[in-house]
Amino acid sequence: MSFKIAIIGAGSVGFTKKLFTDILCVPEFKDIEFALTDVSEHNLGMIKAILDRIVEANKLPTKVTATTNRREALEGARYIISCVRVGGLEAYADDIRIPLKYGIDQCVGDTICAGGILYGQRNIPVILDFCRDIREVADTNAKFLNYANPMAMNTWAAIEYGKVDTVGLCHGVQHGAEQIAEVLGAKSPRELDYVCSGINHQTWFIGLRLNGRQIGKDELVAAFEAHPVYSKQEKLRIDVLKRFGVYSTESNGHLSEYLPWYRKRPDEITRWIDMSDWIHGETGGYLRYSTETRNWFETEYPQFLEAASKPIDPAKRSNEHASRILEALETNRVYRGHFNVKNDGVITNLPQDAIIESPGFVDRFGINMAAGITLPEACAATCMASINVQRMSVHAAISGDIDLLKLAVLHDPLVGAVSTPEEVWQMVDEMVVAQAQWLPQYADAIPAAKERLSKSKVKTREWAGAARRSVRSIEELRAEKAALKQAG
Repeated sequence: MSFKIAIIGAGSVGFTKKLFTDILCVPEFKDIEFALTDVSEHNLGMIKAILDRIVEANKLPTKVTATTNRREALEGARYIISCVRVGGLEAYADDIRIPLKYGIDQCVGDTICAGGILYGQRNIPVILDFCRDIREVADTNAKFLNYANPMAMNTWAAIEYGKVDTVGLCHGVQHGAEQIAEVLGAKSPRELDYVCSGINHQTWFIGLRLNGRQIGKDELVAAFEAHPVYSKQEKLRIDVLKRFGVYSTESNGHLSEYLPWYRKRPDEITRWIDMSDWIHGETGGYLRYSTETRNWFETEYPQFLEAASKPIDPAKRSNEHASRILEALETNRVYRGHFNVKNDGVITNLPQDAIIESPGFVDRFGINMAAGITLPEACAATCMASINVQRMSVHAAISGDIDLLKLAVLHDPLVGAVSTPEEVWQMVDEMVVAQAQWLPQYADAIPAAKERLSKSKVKTREWAGAARRSVRSIEELRAEKAALKQAG
């Protein structure tokens, strides 16, 4: 087989390498072309050198090109994969820093909440540019695979306004299933059969069978509470399981910021989170992790390049969906996964226009979703709150309507639990002004926002959050890695 895959945001070096090696685990794909594109020529050079080394070490005919010219990369591509972060860590820092001034403590801030909504405002105009280029220069039947957050908003914009065949992909479901299999004592995650449905990052395990035996709420609660690690790291998730009756796919930290109950007061935050790793609820945890990872990769790049000389091992193929979707579409080997698509009746008690995440099967006829799923009422209600925020956020990003943007932020569950309308209005003005360079649709609204800020009497505070950690230096990271290696 010979076709072209374009990766937008290929400067996300580690993730691009994972997707690349996954795809080359499919024997029929050795003759394909990868076209890498990114706004950073420096990062493109780094990833191309790594992928070239992999191709050389495995004696493959695979072609790898790299360019900052996106249309050139997309020309003739059958598949387009996006893993972009518009504004990079600079804009992301404001997604965390500014809401903290108004008492909003986020762990990640990339899906909804104040940070996720502004992230969507930056991404959606760029997503629509991608879609225009795909329609104009890519293969006629091109498929757009979006990995970028905010997943639901980006996918919603690409389908509804970009008019491109799009599927959103995430790995939260797989990770949640691995946890459940472990606490239930399974020898392999393959022993667990599950139905997971909802919206991205708020997906629910509504059906569980271990080796054919149905698993109920009480057994699952007992298994998690007995686990020596998860009982401490996933306290909030376990509490939601007890109250809702089903387990959420999303990590303790992520889930905490999508709900109005657990991060509304500093003392409540420290009660429900765990500081053993950022993903369990640390304030701005993913920002710290991302900053450290970037610095570490820059410093340790020669070691990463050397590691690329090892043979590809198909047994180590990751559980990311992309390579398996491509394999199913191209070879007709059927793949079952969980995909982000427009609802259109798949989940009976969520809106038709919403982007849902639910089970589907892939073969040469495309992605075929399992329709007619009904969520438990509490799960549907929680999803609905986020869907309404996502819908307003997408419409605001398309229209550049700053008043609609403020209403979207106001209706966010955590923001609404913490902040007053006056605080929300000022916070959004402050965030839009700070991120103006990435928000072209709000250009006409920014002068008035600046004027309002100059006259505002809403009080703010400089607050690091309830559970903030400092970014570690390369030396600290190296010492910690060495200590762990010695201990292991």
